[in-house]
Amino acid sequence: MSTSGWAGQPYAERTTTELVAGAGAGDEQSWSEIVRRHTGLVMARVRQFRLTPQQAEDVAQTVWLNLLEHLADLREPAALPGWLSTATRHECIRVLNLSRRAVPVDPMTGRLDVQDDAELDQELLRSEQHAALRAALDELPAHQRDLLLLLSTDPAPSYQEVSARLGIPIGSIGPTRQRGLARLRRTAALTHFLAAPGGTALGEGGRDVLALG
Repeated sequence: MSTSGWAGQPYAERTTTELVAGAGAGDEQSWSEIVRRHTGLVMARVRQFRLTPQQAEDVAQTVWLNLLEHLADLREPAALPGWLSTATRHECIRVLNLSRRAVPVDPMTGRLDVQDDAELDQELLRSEQHAALRAALDELPAHQRDLLLLLSTDPAPSYQEVSARLGIPIGSIGPTRQRGLARLRRTAALTHFLAAPGGTALGEGGRDVLALG
């Protein structure tokens, strides 16, 4: 990519406005520099709340994902640090509120986890879902499939571990996961499964969708 006025300039010397313009145009190095430059700010804000390590990592990933999706909407790119601080605070509060009113939910169906007389049918449905998911994963590019499978393990690895094992920048894990899940839902295997009688919608989260067993 070439942008008049700063093409060839080291990324570490570029202004926030230049980096936002570059990232918005698809320059991954601009995005990586934004993440590197502002990770300390995001994590400092997260530490102000009593979150578990997993919750803290999830908050950070959500903040970066939201930023990536709204880069074009930033009217004042130079005000990015303030945007990140406010977005992180709101996400921390949302996560805390959710944890206070959490109820058990079946990760495969999204319904309340209550046993009923159709337990055998549910087990059969889960087996069919597992088979459809495995077939769908085979349709994904290797980098997306590897990330989704790694995030589906129990216990889930930290984002630092994922980054080290797969060579993915921490700030790119959330966006890559979301793109992988979106592509997964469009695969022929899942489209066929959901169109079949008894096919059920899959959840939004990484491990919820990939309950492979």
